[in-house]
Amino acid sequence: MRLSRLALVLALSVLVGCGSGGDFADLRAYMDEVRARPKGAIEPLPKFQPYESFTYRAASLRSPFQPPVRVDVVSRQKGTQEIKPDEARAKQFLEGFNIETFVMVGTLENATGFYALVSGAGGVHRVKVGDYLGRNHGKILAIDESKVDVMEIVPDGEGGWLERPRSLSLKERS
Repeated sequence: MRLSRLALVLALSVLVGCGSGGDFADLRAYMDEVRARPKGAIEPLPKFQPYESFTYRAASLRSPFQPPVRVDVVSRQKGTQEIKPDEARAKQFLEGFNIETFVMVGTLENATGFYALVSGAGGVHRVKVGDYLGRNHGKILAIDESKVDVMEIVPDGEGGWLERPRSLSLKERS
């Protein structure tokens, strides 16, 4: 019993030491000091700029990763006033279309002459030497089995006119 009494006294002394109220005066003073300090201001959230969309408009310009193209203006051909289209003659139907739209698809020969068949302008058309083709006053000079030779008269940009040879090659059937 003596041992249990000793254990009881020991337990009570430990409990009395923990709950004796101790000296928390320094802790209470610090907490009072912190509570007495002026309250800090919280910074407002930053203002966000609204998103502005960007439209890429440089798609048609030269790539910055490729060297610039040099244009040698001095070597351009100069037109003359002697060469010019006959504006008084009646325009033919095929002169209303770009020459790039036409392709030679064959030839015909009969008693009246040798003809080329050109496809474009909504169908296949029969043309002969002397006919006109394309918007640049293109006159057909020669026709053979493989091509149609055309001489166009184009402005040189300085008031003169230039003759520009073109050919429509026979398109092979695939």
